[in-house]
Amino acid sequence: MDEETRYGAVRSRDARFDGEFFFAVETTGIYCRPSCPAVTPKRENVRFYATAAAAQSSGFRACRRCRPDAVPGSAEWNVRADAVGRAMRMIGDGVVDREGVAGLAVRLGYSARQVQRQLTAEVGAGPVALARAQRAHTARVLLQTTELPITEIAFAAGFASVRQFNDTIRTVYASTPTELRAAAPRRGAASRRAATPSAGIPLRLAYRGPYQAGEVFDLLAAEAVAGVEEMTGDAGFRTYRRTLRLPYGTGIVAVGERPSGASPHAGGWLDARLHLTDLRDLTTAVQRLRRLLDLDSDPYAVDERLGADERLAPLVAARPGLRSPGAADPEELAVRALVGRHEAERLVREYGKSLDAPCGTLTHVFPEPAALAETGGTLGVLATALADGTLRLDPGADREEAQAALLALPGMDPRAVAVIRTRALGDPDVAPPDEDVPDAWRPWRSYALHHLRAAGQTPPTTSELEEHRS
Repeated sequence: MDEETRYGAVRSRDARFDGEFFFAVETTGIYCRPSCPAVTPKRENVRFYATAAAAQSSGFRACRRCRPDAVPGSAEWNVRADAVGRAMRMIGDGVVDREGVAGLAVRLGYSARQVQRQLTAEVGAGPVALARAQRAHTARVLLQTTELPITEIAFAAGFASVRQFNDTIRTVYASTPTELRAAAPRRGAASRRAATPSAGIPLRLAYRGPYQAGEVFDLLAAEAVAGVEEMTGDAGFRTYRRTLRLPYGTGIVAVGERPSGASPHAGGWLDARLHLTDLRDLTTAVQRLRRLLDLDSDPYAVDERLGADERLAPLVAARPGLRSPGAADPEELAVRALVGRHEAERLVREYGKSLDAPCGTLTHVFPEPAALAETGGTLGVLATALADGTLRLDPGADREEAQAALLALPGMDPRAVAVIRTRALGDPDVAPPDEDVPDAWRPWRSYALHHLRAAGQTPPTTSELEEHRS
């Protein structure tokens, strides 16, 4: 998009572009999302940025009216497989907070200076600024949805000191942490008393455009592994819950289904609640849940391309905004794609880590690869490769290298590898082996196959075949 097209989106308050870019107003010093309801500024006063971090680095503060930090993420970073796309996914997963810029650079295979240069050139901000913007957003969520002490929030959000936390909040929001908490919307203030670590942190997970929640929740229900996942409630109003293994501890997340008829065009959100043993895992848990539910997709771009195809057009019209779900834990997904649901449940019982405090039917965290390395066979080989780092499936992994490493494992099924690339690595453009998938569907072949499967027009996935045999 050129700047005039972006300004047209701002002038029409087009929510389709929320998160895809941000605009700032030089006369007010504020940056906003494209759909901000405020009076449209004059074109000569507007500047555009690829990320909120870039706007903040240029001295602009977040709009209190449209809350630009709460928008869905840009779909571009999920599509791109280059170093910048991988870096953005890893920063979202909290790598800079945990390992610093040096750790990010090592994972990418570049020097820290190269990473800084590439990110600044592409998105207008380096890794430190991008991580800082993410920490500020996490802090605002905690300030406005919980009664946690401000000092605890500072470290839970990933700040190195309370002073750094205070300075960042003032810079980004033009408020002190206390003022920001007091300015929370009434619905947040009314629920904050219940939003304690034991009761969990309530969140709204934003998405753009139409969202076919029913199909996503159907898939999660069909795949649910007992002890790790559960689905409750009636169709249209179900709640999906699961356990997570996170960098600093464990967690239980719950997300509610929203009827598909809600907000069919303008976007919306899914209500979620997170219970974490360590609040430093909040950002990582949210990002993993977003990847699982494919909340950062651009349904307009997907539907426009696939809807132009004669075969897919009626399917897209029937299910606008159909998503391609990912994985909350890529290593877990790889194991499950290989062995199927029933065998995965046995592995959970025998090798999974028990929760200190079971919650309903959720009793375990899925076993770590190291715990499965001695199981033998293809599973043992896969688990060993994941445990020793020979195979990487984290958000910043190189998809081509990961696929090559998977196919090199003795006994690995190529169709299972395609599932892993689609789900664990979040690749939107995967064509399973031995299936005739037109290049005209690129770069959204994963979504096209979901449309075909939803309509019963393609062979089942590896996991579906395993379920049938069981």
